[in-house]
Order: sequence, then structure tokens, then C-alpha cells
Amino acid sequence: MKGSCILAAAIVIAGAMLPVSVAKLKSYDRTVTVKGLCEREVKADKATWDLAYKVMGNDLQPLLKEIEKNNSTIRTFLASGGIAAEDIYVSSPSISDKLANEYGNNDRTYRYIISNTITVCSENVDAVLALEKNSAELLKKGITMTYNEWSTPVSYQYEALNDIKPAMIEEATSNARTAAQKFAQDSGSSIGRIKTASQGTFSIESRDTNTPYIKKVRVVTNVTYYLKR
Repeated sequence: MKGSCILAAAIVIAGAMLPVSVAKLKSYDRTVTVKGLCEREVKADKATWDLAYKVMGNDLQPLLKEIEKNNSTIRTFLASGGIAAEDIYVSSPSISDKLANEYGNNDRTYRYIISNTITVCSENVDAVLALEKNSAELLKKGITMTYNEWSTPVSYQYEALNDIKPAMIEEATSNARTAAQKFAQDSGSSIGRIKTASQGTFSIESRDTNTPYIKKVRVVTNVTYYLKR
């Protein structure tokens, strides 16, 4: 008899607690997923500049000497603008001989076309910007740059992303929380702890075509919060 009373009491207590447990379980089913955005504009910290040119003629040796002269002229031009010698890379010349090309067109004026490229890879972005604007000085010295229509001669990069990542993620997460709080307020709820969160991918792109050395860094975080009544 005593055991039956204890069992009955336990059943009553469990029955009383069941609605509370179910209500608590349902509360954990109520969530809201929001996105938090953070954008920053930063200046590029590295520039890569390909200075490409060609020389043409029928006598190979004078053309090779002209290549050496042009390379020296370009090096002097870059050094005068503040580019360090170790940031200047000279490629081997590429020689095209129309007589050695059995598929070539024989109506060319010159037999030889020699292409050469000097590449600047420097963290002195301001120096590269100034030299690029003043590159007409090379034209005055008889050096004509050859660029592709579909590409730009100078590319700018931002490599200090790790320095700003933590602060940007914090700001994006804060913005996500603000959005969640607004949603909860409109629905008569409040936000609880975070259920899941993902950082998202950082993207870096030029702000516009006129200022490619100004980069826009962007990150979006996805956060899911529990909602409380």
C-alpha cells in the first residue's frame, strides 16, 4: 500500500512537470537567423606593375643592345621615383623571328620582334602611383609601353587582412545581434543565446575603376539566436 502511494505521487509530480518541460522544449524551437554585414575601405599595401615594350628590326645584335639600353633607362626611371632595386624584376627577352616561323606571314616589315617586361612588385604604393602617372617620361626617351586592352598594367593588393579581421567580425556580429533584437521586439520576444554562427567569407575588391588602389573589404556573418517570450 505504501509503495502504491509513492508511485502514485511520482506520477502526479511527473504529470505536473510535463507541461513545463514541453513548454521549455518548444521555446528552444523558436529561433531567428540574421545576417550581419561589415564593410571597410582600405588602401592597398602592395602594387605590381608590368612595364612591357617591344623593339623591331632586321639585325638582331643592335636590337639586343637596344633592349639592354631600355632596361637600364627604365631601372633609372623607377629608382628615381623611390622604387628599391630589389623590387624590380627583369624578364628574359622573347624573340620572334618571322623567317623561323613556317606558318608566319612573310609581308612583315621587320624580321625580328623582341618583347621584354620589367616587373615592379613593391609595398611603396604611393611611389608606384606617382611613377605610373609620370610614365610619359619613358615615351620621351623612345620607350613605348605595350599593354593589353583587357588588362591594366598595375594591379593593387591588400595583404594585411588578418590585422583587421577580428574587429570586422566583431562589428558584423554586433550588427547581426541588432537585427535579431529588432525582429524579436516586433514579435513580442527577446533574443536568447546563440544557437549557431558562421563567419562567412571575406571579399576584397577595388572600390571603383578610377581608384583601384582603394579596396573595399566585406564580410557577412550568419547568426541564429534562440527566441524567448
